[in-house]
Amino acid sequence: MRIAMFTETFLPGTDGIITRLCATLKYLAQEGHEVLVVAPAGGPDTYASAKVVGVPSFRFFLYKEKNFAFPRRLIGRELASFQPDLIHVLNPAFLGLGGIYYARRWQIPLIASFHTNVPAYARHYGLNWLEPALWWYFRTLHNQAQINLATSRAMAQELEQHGFLSVGLWERGVDVHLYASATADAAMRQRLLGGTADEDARVLLYVGRVAAEKGIERLEAVLDADPRVHLAVVGDGPHRQALERVFAGKRVTFTGYLHGTELATAYASADGFVFPSTTETLGLVLFEAMAAGLPIMAAASGPTREVLEDGRAGLMFDPTNPSDIERTARRLLFDDETRHQIQARGREIADTLDWVGPSQQLLGHYQRLLTSPVGIQHAVHHGRS
Repeated sequence: MRIAMFTETFLPGTDGIITRLCATLKYLAQEGHEVLVVAPAGGPDTYASAKVVGVPSFRFFLYKEKNFAFPRRLIGRELASFQPDLIHVLNPAFLGLGGIYYARRWQIPLIASFHTNVPAYARHYGLNWLEPALWWYFRTLHNQAQINLATSRAMAQELEQHGFLSVGLWERGVDVHLYASATADAAMRQRLLGGTADEDARVLLYVGRVAAEKGIERLEAVLDADPRVHLAVVGDGPHRQALERVFAGKRVTFTGYLHGTELATAYASADGFVFPSTTETLGLVLFEAMAAGLPIMAAASGPTREVLEDGRAGLMFDPTNPSDIERTARRLLFDDETRHQIQARGREIADTLDWVGPSQQLLGHYQRLLTSPVGIQHAVHHGRS
């Protein structure tokens, strides 16, 4: 199979989309499929066995630390030379327009996947009036595809409510070996603690983009309530300076991005994991924390309830209630019975996960697209193919 993939974000960046895409590219290479990746310039020329076409990029005001690109004529030349059997646009917004255009122009089967709930972000940037227009824009783009994939059942239902057609599921995955094999490290723990030597401290870990929509400020209540709690923020983004002002003088460490074994060691060296965002479509970091054996607390939302099984695999809190956030953190960090219960369930879930299942599921969607190009309107495919 010859697959052309258009992505709005790629290496050397890091986020859930890139993690999923890189795992998928490795799987497709192992299975002998040929892939052409069209991405913003700045990354490698190849990945796994895929050729990467870098397109000149720009910065978008909602994601200032990331490169984005608009379609260029070189894309048409590359596609004409590659002769894809299908086109997959991941999170189409700018560059993905090129994939949609050529799929329609040359009648190439088209599949799209929805990874970032940008319309929900508008509220966090004071742009409430823009949210309906953003839903209209992304719905218009996605409904050019024969199949639209969501990364959680909760997000699939939301997409259908907003008029997205032919919605299917592209399930979760995690590099279980990397995170499950990580062990606590004294030097990493000191790094997360900002160099302090407080033996009574409890490290509450956040991993992800540092942005307004992530709701990291909500954790101030936890720090104010208990001097033993230390927040470690692993990641970076446009909201970091504002957060540093919010948390000035408090027990907070900003490490910047960590990757690979270093990130896995950070998970293993912390005491609890916190996921304060309510705007995610899934939250792959939750599975990384589970695989590392780290107990989790998360803001209640459709995707987090789904991932954490309504509290069995992690504690849920009301993101609008500081007292509830503080109480949940206390249970997470100091209630051993609760910690052990959610750790055990998290490990059980993580043990069933890898990237092979989701990659096989995606391949099944590709095969269905090629054998039935018109797609299946309004059908949600919950199971793996």
